[in-house]
Amino acid sequence: MKKYELTGDCKVFLGRKLFRIRALISFRDVDAGDVGGYVEKEENLSQDGDAWVYGNAKVYGNAWVYGDAKVYGDAKVCGNAWVYGDAKVYGNAEVFGNAEVCGNAEVFGNAWVYGDAKVFGNAKVCGNAEVFGNAEVCGNAEVYGNADYATIHGFDSKCRTTTFFRDKNGGVSVRCGCFSGTLDEFREKVKRTHRGTKHEREYLAIADLMEKHFEEE
Repeated sequence: MKKYELTGDCKVFLGRKLFRIRALISFRDVDAGDVGGYVEKEENLSQDGDAWVYGNAKVYGNAWVYGDAKVYGDAKVCGNAWVYGDAKVYGNAEVFGNAEVCGNAEVFGNAWVYGDAKVFGNAKVCGNAEVFGNAEVCGNAEVYGNADYATIHGFDSKCRTTTFFRDKNGGVSVRCGCFSGTLDEFREKVKRTHRGTKHEREYLAIADLMEKHFEEE
């Protein structure tokens, strides 16, 4: 059985016809008969799980919201973006491009997440922050503005993108390939993995630079 239907209440937004949704069954904090936000088509919001679009929020294009995710307020999810897990996108936030927001992550305020960026774990991205490109913000990240994260690209043999960001403990954390951890843990990982090589020297220099970059003035 479907959990929602598209209603006749529709609006044209940026040239796309969006339909308000109505719940057909009760789940989580939604009762049967409740109206939600707007989607362009059923492929934008899963009929399974507890995912829901609320209020004036909009999901369109090839975007996909599923799992137990919530999109509400005046938030927009579009392009090829995915929002899933227990993620929340709300306020005036926008997630678009090929971006992914998942886990227990929250994107809110006037924040934008786009490009191939990923926000996951318990990360929070808000304010006027723009997380984009190949950035990966995760764990206990707290990004309240663009000064709260930085990326470097083109280092080591894989030319990977490494993301540095403030965390809820007031420190700096790192996402590099499969590694996630504090700046000190990153240094130890680099020493074990790249000992005696140019990659070790470069990454340790970058770690020192990022430590200075995130110092409070």
